Amino acid sequence: MTAVAENTELTRATTSRPNWLRKIKMGRLLTHFMLLFLVALWTLPTVGLLVSSLRDKDQLAVSGWWTAMSASESLGVTRIGTAADQVAEGGQFVISGNVFGSDTNKQLGGFGLSNSEPAATEPGGSMEMKEGGTITVAADGSFNWTSPSEFTHTRGPRIFYLAQIAPRFTLDNYYEVLTSNGVWRSFVNSFTVTIPATIIPILIAAFAAYALAWMRFPFRGFIVALVVGLLVVPLQMSLIPLLTLYNQLAQMFGAEDGKTYLGIWLAHTAFGLPLAIYLLRNYMVGLPKEIMESARIDGASHFKIFTGMILPLSFPALASFSIFQFLWVWNDLLVAMVFLGAQQDRLVLTGKLVSLLGSRGNNWEILTAGAFITIVVPLIVFFALQRYFVRGLLAGSVK
Repeated sequence: MTAVAENTELTRATTSRPNWLRKIKMGRLLTHFMLLFLVALWTLPTVGLLVSSLRDKDQLAVSGWWTAMSASESLGVTRIGTAADQVAEGGQFVISGNVFGSDTNKQLGGFGLSNSEPAATEPGGSMEMKEGGTITVAADGSFNWTSPSEFTHTRGPRIFYLAQIAPRFTLDNYYEVLTSNGVWRSFVNSFTVTIPATIIPILIAAFAAYALAWMRFPFRGFIVALVVGLLVVPLQMSLIPLLTLYNQLAQMFGAEDGKTYLGIWLAHTAFGLPLAIYLLRNYMVGLPKEIMESARIDGASHFKIFTGMILPLSFPALASFSIFQFLWVWNDLLVAMVFLGAQQDRLVLTGKLVSLLGSRGNNWEILTAGAFITIVVPLIVFFALQRYFVRGLLAGSVK
């Protein structure tokens, strides 16, 4: 009787829970939590890079991007005026100015005469100077140095201070990157390399995939196996032989300089074709066979079937490979340096950022803005085509 009563109470407690609570499964809940965690983990660096690229360079140098919405504190030092800057006012000799210069985004936290005590005196307070007289510094950084006797010093003394910098965001970093150092030219060069190197292998692979999927000819199975085998060939192993062959052909046709855009287009086409043919062929094999048979009965040729039926139906697979190829070519540095060299007029964006690391490695505002410019184009391409991405990847994988 006790066991029956316990089971009855358990059943009653289960059935009394809300419907939405009964439908929740711990496995599904855990899966969703892990997906959200991974998305946040991968998104966080991108958000940090974007925030850093928009911050003022003074703030970026002293604090992390996660403090962008709060005021930051920095240590500063400046030299105030000499005897040549003094004016006589009411029987006093006065030297005035602002320790922040023209920067109006700072508030004084304290000032002093030594690096060990940069905030010995509070804003609005006064301090005796070694050169004579008394200096008073207000919260906005403006100072008045007064003395009953005339100043005679020829070198301005140093004033140390702690400054509170209010949050400030600006596009100056992007303006500096795009208008100097040749980055804009490299940005255009990356498009010049990437767009043809994405379109050419798609066109070739689409024709090859249709032939391998629906046309009957000898050694078709062997060619499919060869394409799959080429997927595992390391890029580094074939790079130098391909460059040697290309240079020999360039010399054969009388070209003075073998480092041209044509060379890198052909290289990226060769490296991208195996994956493109594999993805498109798997997708096209899964298309309804009856459609092609009906078209052949109506007298349509292979070319008509390919252009009028296969290409429109294969758009998800084409979009998937376009994302892969665009990201690969846009982010590439090795192939670009081998086939284009370090010529400034042909240097791609990734190569230019590498040179910036060497020449301006301390200018974080330049590096963060340049890095985000590099990733913003692939992000736009991915989000524009992402709805076709999974459909194209999974096509042909399940029968």
